[in-house]
Amino acid sequence: MRVALFLTCVNDTLYPDTGRAVLKLLNRLGVEVDFPMAQTCCGQAHYNTGYRHQAEPLARHYSDVFGEYDAIVTPSGSCAAMVRELYPRLGERAAAEGRGDELSRVLAPVIPKTYELTEFLVDVLGVVDVGAYYPHKVTYHPTCHGLRSLGLGDRPRRLLEAVKGLELVELPGAEECCGFGGTFAVKNPDVSAAMGLDKVLGAESTGAGRLCAADNSCLMHLGGTMSRLRTEIKPVHIAEILASTEDDTEGDAT
Repeated sequence: MRVALFLTCVNDTLYPDTGRAVLKLLNRLGVEVDFPMAQTCCGQAHYNTGYRHQAEPLARHYSDVFGEYDAIVTPSGSCAAMVRELYPRLGERAAAEGRGDELSRVLAPVIPKTYELTEFLVDVLGVVDVGAYYPHKVTYHPTCHGLRSLGLGDRPRRLLEAVKGLELVELPGAEECCGFGGTFAVKNPDVSAAMGLDKVLGAESTGAGRLCAADNSCLMHLGGTMSRLRTEIKPVHIAEILASTEDDTEGDAT
């Protein structure tokens, strides 16, 4: 199986350690992973802000770069949802504008082969215990795209529950949005900040030392709130937990 890592813009720019963690994890599980250097943005930011036509060239490029792979793995529920849920809509809207089905045909190969990391581990590789060790008390925030668009369900929790040394505690109001929402946080800063505060206070109430999620964009938003509140809890991507082993100095991947 030829597997490619789609790192995403946010991770490439701000959280490269998450990409390194994915590679470490998948290599440990016997998966050889390519990192196509030509990869760019999937077009999510453009599409969500109303620039659908500007998102089309990015979607075409994504298909050109990743089309020959058997599986495309990304540590981002929102970007996986862009490909799986919104690329078909791009094709449908193009056809409705009288441009035929050409865009749909171009994008079709990559749509079913794009996986968020946890669903690739559980559904494709068929593993739950990935041999991780992480001696921390952790609470998990299911992000909106993973929860509602991809339907990740209990996959992330099952993976976390199998991590040696990890104590998983329930997050109050877990299924409520953290308030990021991409440009929502820019257009509605007061509402976004209030939602983020609710989520962080809920995480603090669990006594956990780590707040985990499968999307660094949400963790960036929550991490900013944590920093301003000077909380003890820290944000961490699930890939970095799953990549950690007892060989790591403090049970962390980096």
